[in-house]
Amino acid sequence: MSDTLATPDLSAEQIATLTRQTNYGTWRFQKTWKPLYIADAEGCWFTDGTGKRYLDFSSQLMCVNLGHKNPAVIEAIAQQARELCYVAPGYATAARAKLSAKLLEVLPEGLNKFFFATSGTEANEAAFKIARMYTGKTKIISRYRSYHGSTMGSIAATGDPRRWAMEPAGKGAGVVFAPETNCYDCPIKHTYPTCNVACADYIEHMIENESDVAAIILEPVVGTNGVLIPPPEYFPRLREICNRHGVLMIADEVMAGWGRTGKWFAVDNWGVKPDILVTAKGITSAYVPLGLCATTKEIADYFEDHYFSHGHTYEAHPITLGPATTTIEEMQRLKLVERAKELEPYVREKLEALKARHASIGDVRGIGLFFAVELVKNRQTKQPFNTMRDKVEGKALVVDQIAAKMMADGVAQQAWVSHFVIAPPLIVTKEELDFGIDALDRHLSIADSLAD
Repeated sequence: MSDTLATPDLSAEQIATLTRQTNYGTWRFQKTWKPLYIADAEGCWFTDGTGKRYLDFSSQLMCVNLGHKNPAVIEAIAQQARELCYVAPGYATAARAKLSAKLLEVLPEGLNKFFFATSGTEANEAAFKIARMYTGKTKIISRYRSYHGSTMGSIAATGDPRRWAMEPAGKGAGVVFAPETNCYDCPIKHTYPTCNVACADYIEHMIENESDVAAIILEPVVGTNGVLIPPPEYFPRLREICNRHGVLMIADEVMAGWGRTGKWFAVDNWGVKPDILVTAKGITSAYVPLGLCATTKEIADYFEDHYFSHGHTYEAHPITLGPATTTIEEMQRLKLVERAKELEPYVREKLEALKARHASIGDVRGIGLFFAVELVKNRQTKQPFNTMRDKVEGKALVVDQIAAKMMADGVAQQAWVSHFVIAPPLIVTKEELDFGIDALDRHLSIADSLAD
């Protein structure tokens, strides 16, 4: 690696080596981690230490919705630092008040009491605690293809294999799992629409038999586990079930929120109002770490006369709150929520054309600028090339091989087990979309050669 964009006192090679030697690479075997030194980023692109540019086709971790280096947000960070870097969370600040007022403009109606954390993980922890304190019940229902965070409570509520390493601790956390909603490959072997949304009825059966359910947590559109989009009846049915049984609905909008689906929040696509909404990532376009747990007034009123037993040092940190207001204003100015919706048909047409050309594509699904391309060894049986067990055991994954080839061509693409998550910044152009999809097109031959 050359020193083209190295720092004055460290070469590009030294930066990568020191990072590798002194840091943990997360969610991976350490021996295979070779971190690429990233020196700069702007718009939909980032640049490595040699000066090579990459299209950020998944917004890093599906979070840089505004794109990199938005000038207004950068200035908001600097301005907040000049005004007030930190004060304990028991105080009021202008940044806190302004963001709270702004959130009332864009959040689903009725969510008007806020707890500010520094990540989606922490916000989910807050949601679980609030639900248990408010209801007096203990159990949380989650779904198998889900990810809700990495701390002990949130990883216990995660259905995918990232939870496995924490067992048996997760089993004692009061979480029970339901089948996900996946109309492409239904886990309970039904077919939509003749199923009459049996996956929702299954959850009601669980509530009735568990007897101590405080809340159900759902990603309205499942994120890394496949961009799973429920049929239109699903969320209204679940809302009725929750109401009928006195169970809170927690919407985990950490990834699907902030315009990603063509609405401010994914639940808005079905007109459903959750009792608690959790979000992070796009709330600041990931420029600074901020998580939000928003609740209804009904829940908030309970704590007027009951102890709110939660909090931490970086709660409502001014440096995180000031830029969030500007991020929302920039999204409004640039009409990025509307833009995601407008670009959806274009992306869908391009990806469906790929499916017609490549035998290895089993399914294309998406909403807004949030798409998955699922690879299969056999279209008829829907058999994937790899399983979640393969991921945990460190076996070579077909999707990773393709993603590596795309990276060499200048396209950074998130891959997970058997699918790709296509979620570029909401400022992406059609030309950039073409560039990314063309790279995927070129290298799907790897999977095609292995398909039955």
